[in-house]
Amino acid sequence: MSNAGTKKLHHLPVGLIYFFGALGGLLFGYDTGVISGAMLFIGHELNIANGSFAYGFLTASTSIGAVFGAFFIGPLSDRFGRRHLLITAAIIFFFAALGSAFSPDYILLVSFRFCLGIAVGAASSLIPTYLAELAPAERRGTVGSLFQLMVMTGIFFAYVFNEWFSPQGGLSLAESISWRWMLGLAAVPAAILWIGAIFLPESPRFLVRKHDEKTALAVLRQFNPDEKVVQKDLSDIKTQASIPSGGWKELFGPVARPVLVMAVGLAILQQVMGCNTVLYYAPTIFISAGFSTHFALQSHIVIGIFNVIVTAVAVSIMDKIDRKKMLIGGAIGMAATLFAMSTAMLLLHAGNGNLGSWVAVVSLTLYIAFFSATWGPVMWLMIGEAFPLNIRGLGNSFGAAVNWFANFCVSETFTVLLVAFEPKGVANPEGQGIARLFIVYALFCVLAIWFVHKKAIETRHRTLEDIEAGLRERAAAKGYDPETGELKK
Repeated sequence: MSNAGTKKLHHLPVGLIYFFGALGGLLFGYDTGVISGAMLFIGHELNIANGSFAYGFLTASTSIGAVFGAFFIGPLSDRFGRRHLLITAAIIFFFAALGSAFSPDYILLVSFRFCLGIAVGAASSLIPTYLAELAPAERRGTVGSLFQLMVMTGIFFAYVFNEWFSPQGGLSLAESISWRWMLGLAAVPAAILWIGAIFLPESPRFLVRKHDEKTALAVLRQFNPDEKVVQKDLSDIKTQASIPSGGWKELFGPVARPVLVMAVGLAILQQVMGCNTVLYYAPTIFISAGFSTHFALQSHIVIGIFNVIVTAVAVSIMDKIDRKKMLIGGAIGMAATLFAMSTAMLLLHAGNGNLGSWVAVVSLTLYIAFFSATWGPVMWLMIGEAFPLNIRGLGNSFGAAVNWFANFCVSETFTVLLVAFEPKGVANPEGQGIARLFIVYALFCVLAIWFVHKKAIETRHRTLEDIEAGLRERAAAKGYDPETGELKK
């Protein structure tokens, strides 16, 4: 990056840098949330039967693309820079959204949704890393969790526009046009991200690795006015950047192993605790609890608003509470509310309809609050800040890819497990199937409490370089060379 280009970047206020840096999260949330409403009309126009393989594969194509996007973006960002790959992701978002909207047939629609998934996966891996590398240690929690706030905002907008563009929502549009508007509207924030990303600074960690210390120092000064802190940060970054770039050997080696175990565990647990299933199937849950379809659809929008509010509160306190305490507290709350929801659903089928219905609604709402305030933002934040610099892109990519693969597995097995858990020979068994399945999710929440306590590494108010130094000291204490990862003779 030239010095002239850097001077232009310095005119962008810090707040706008954080905003554009996190904006990809809004596209992540919108593109993964909008398909639930669009499928009501896509299936009718393209003759795709609900429950068929084609129907399921269309909804899953984004998740499959996200696995690939997350997997490859990290090594590429280590080579070409966080900023350039963010611009690339914005371009993919833009053209894939328009391509989805104008797709004339099923094959092209699946292809563009897969491409969209690549951008979604790239954003989920790249943005937490980029924000973590820009923000000072004392603000990294707040800044890093902006990504999840954008995700929840994107999901909320997806719910709103699903309702708005739906012919049943009062807008006189043909069904064949409504779903195209739903999918194509994502091109607007993608264009904004595309333009904004051009003016973003590059990560100072990447700049030091590319021997551009002058520009790195200028970027650090932009985010921290304390010259002593800036000089110390630059010195620490230079020390870590002097370590050669690593690959798969280093990722699975003794230095990074504690972070890898934490990242994979958190990525899987975030999904198997049922978060996306509850969010996606909330209307189905409300209907199973005895409420009308209209109430269920309207409640989806209310849940979207609630998600944004709770996540915003979490952003404001992220740097005031230890990450591990937030995860453990969230897992306890999610387990308790899932057990309560399961009990309520069983009460409903035992004849206590009114009580069971309202307990289920309150429990579901509280479950979402606990997730949105803790596991939603904290998981991405901790993965983004804990890996050593020489494999940070690769490590974050691996964690994000595992998360998306777990997302795919949980989503694809939900209906199968639902049928398996339904009691045989019982009228209207759906609610009991959901109740029993949620008990399984609750047990995973209990497992998460143990995992975080034993395996997670606390990162709050620690610089990225301090976290890495701790990992290398731990490896050295076990007899490994802290730089090469080889066992000392």
